Amino acid sequence: MSRAGLAVVTGASSGIGADLARGLAARGHDLWLVARGADAMETLAAELRDAHKTEVRVRPCDLADPVQRGELAGELAATEVAVFCANAGFPTCGALADNDPAQEAAEVQVNVVALHQLTLAVLPGMLARRRGRVLVTGSTAGRQPVPTAATYSATKAFANTFAESLHAELRGTGVSCTLLAPGPVRTGFYDVGGIPRLTDQKILAWLSPRRVADAGLDGLARGRRVVVPGPVAKAQNIAGRHTPRALLFPLLRTAILPRLRKARGGRAGTPSPQLSRK
Repeated sequence: MSRAGLAVVTGASSGIGADLARGLAARGHDLWLVARGADAMETLAAELRDAHKTEVRVRPCDLADPVQRGELAGELAATEVAVFCANAGFPTCGALADNDPAQEAAEVQVNVVALHQLTLAVLPGMLARRRGRVLVTGSTAGRQPVPTAATYSATKAFANTFAESLHAELRGTGVSCTLLAPGPVRTGFYDVGGIPRLTDQKILAWLSPRRVADAGLDGLARGRRVVVPGPVAKAQNIAGRHTPRALLFPLLRTAILPRLRKARGGRAGTPSPQLSRK
């Protein structure tokens, strides 16, 4: 194993997760790449081995499946993990009653239950060794309710609160937890959510997944509580937390929801490859 130790990234097949893996490999870590589809991860693994001479294991897992997820949790509990990036997640978009109930349930399993279960798997070993870092990919969408993305915003509210609470709990243990809360990021994430044309909205000042991943890893190395990359995300973060709901919902109805409806290009709830956040 490398001197930097083993880093595990969920949602490593694309987007922020793939760039987290690139950044960790550049920092000298060996890697486990975790996502449902193996092909994209095998391509990424070959790139990382060639560029950084690091050891990379591709570990396919459907994080919505309790059996597969449990097997992965057991493996992680028995492995010395230096860095755990709980990054897997996917959205659904549209009126909740119109969406596929099975896909809504899978979203909760991946975005919430997998984050919780896998963090619990790695945490005891980190605490026993008095070293380790956890990076949780939440979202500015979790700072306020988002009609037409009710399940997604609720799952990210859990991720945000969980990460910040854990950060405070771990103070003085040698282990840290950092929340990465992105705003608009230009990846295939919105295709999965059924709103592929949202990225045409230039006013959102889209960031690249590399910039977001680098900001998250820099914050993780510094032991920061929260990283919110980019000015638009910072504005969303503040507005979502502090705008009274009596003002927020009319603003969403008049300014945000029309953009989401205009961006719809397919059926929400299409089965996801368990992309990284964004």
